[in-house]
Amino acid sequence: MTVWTKPISVAELTAIHKDTAVAHLGMEFLEVGDDFITARVPVDARTKQPYGLLHGGVSVVLAETLGSCGAAYSCPPGHRAVGLDINANHLKGATSGWVTGITRPVHIGRTTQVWQIDLRNDAGELTCVSRITMAVLAPRAS
Repeated sequence: MTVWTKPISVAELTAIHKDTAVAHLGMEFLEVGDDFITARVPVDARTKQPYGLLHGGVSVVLAETLGSCGAAYSCPPGHRAVGLDINANHLKGATSGWVTGITRPVHIGRTTQVWQIDLRNDAGELTCVSRITMAVLAPRAS
């Protein structure tokens, strides 16, 4: 059973991120399943820190993007999701290739959502684990 409450696809996610930090960093959405989204970021001059590793902040941008998209597309109609908290544990550096993330819901509630995001390098090694908590906001009365 799907967690999505509105139409979602790789094309849709790509389109809404045109001219944003996601596009500037070269992130690519790869797949949408019934309860997950995957995307990747290149490890290149745009995304590395001075020591040649993928910048930890870029890992968090990928994680936050995935978790936020998951929350946004699983909210009740008319509701929106905004970030409350994100954490990330950087486990292994990446110096080239791509880092790919997958997000899945841990909790989809009436007023909050929690999403788990795992990032892996091209060898399939876990580079970062992250968890984001989102507030679900009801439509404002007019």
